[in-house]
Amino acid sequence: MPDIVKPDMALRVTHAEPIAEGIHLFEFRRPDGGELPPFTAGAHIQVRVPNGLIRKFSLCSDPADRTMYGVAVKREETGRGGSINLIDDTKAGDELMVSKPVNDFGLPQRGDNFIFVAGGIGVTPMIAMIHELKNKPEKKFKLYYLGRSLETMAFRDMLSAPELKERVVIHCDGGDASKSYDLAAVVAERKNREHLYCCGPRGLMAGVREMTAHWTPTSIHMEAFSDAEARREGDTAFTVKLAKSGEVIEVPVGVTIMEAMRAKGHEVPSSCETGTCGTCKVKLLAGQADHRDLFLTEKDRTDNVMICVSRAVTQELVLDR
Repeated sequence: MPDIVKPDMALRVTHAEPIAEGIHLFEFRRPDGGELPPFTAGAHIQVRVPNGLIRKFSLCSDPADRTMYGVAVKREETGRGGSINLIDDTKAGDELMVSKPVNDFGLPQRGDNFIFVAGGIGVTPMIAMIHELKNKPEKKFKLYYLGRSLETMAFRDMLSAPELKERVVIHCDGGDASKSYDLAAVVAERKNREHLYCCGPRGLMAGVREMTAHWTPTSIHMEAFSDAEARREGDTAFTVKLAKSGEVIEVPVGVTIMEAMRAKGHEVPSSCETGTCGTCKVKLLAGQADHRDLFLTEKDRTDNVMICVSRAVTQELVLDR
């Protein structure tokens, strides 16, 4: 299961202000000024916002700075209220409960070449990655930062610095799909054993996943900032048959295949549980899956299923387990 780290540190908000249209930057420090637990680029923290909800936010601060955690938060008007409550009801001087950092989106230690693709607020974890890489000449990276307008894009000043001129592309399409950046050309060939990191709207991530279907799967890394679509209105119950034992497991509405299997005592490996990492991929032997992940390519979807988020079109799925 993914790491579950509860917010157990009382940290003081030392900075809370807008940095782009609809986006606020928050900085957390220990009240006594001491060092915080270390983190690596790509990590996130859990924050208990003033109304009691717990929300996950990627760290955008420099991993070398042990005195502060920084997060950029987008005001999600159609969300569940966590971002709005944090932005509207938190000010500098307040104390909030914050978890230790967890990293499901880290950079490989031996990786030397990186392509970063960020859509909107999805740039947040990549800011920490740039902090970590920019002073290491042996590490190569290029960021493609995509948005609808400059006003809605955070960290523009930092990313427009002269030393990053050749390493950052900032592109706005004005909401016009015909003006989208040509990412297909960027990823047409995997060069120099590159690793690609993508975070942003699920549509962008799905598109990038298809564009990189010819890449080595372990070189593609994705993180969703929106909830997985594991549950939708109109979902129906179905069954899963485990081919090796013949056991049939009911998967009710509102329950994922993974949850149903665990309830029956099965150990199921997982990591992100948002359909982006590939850890819970299972061979599909029969039946048609309702794919809701961002990991499998169209070719892979004929005989695989991501059991953390996907459901069934047919009444039963037969899994190679």
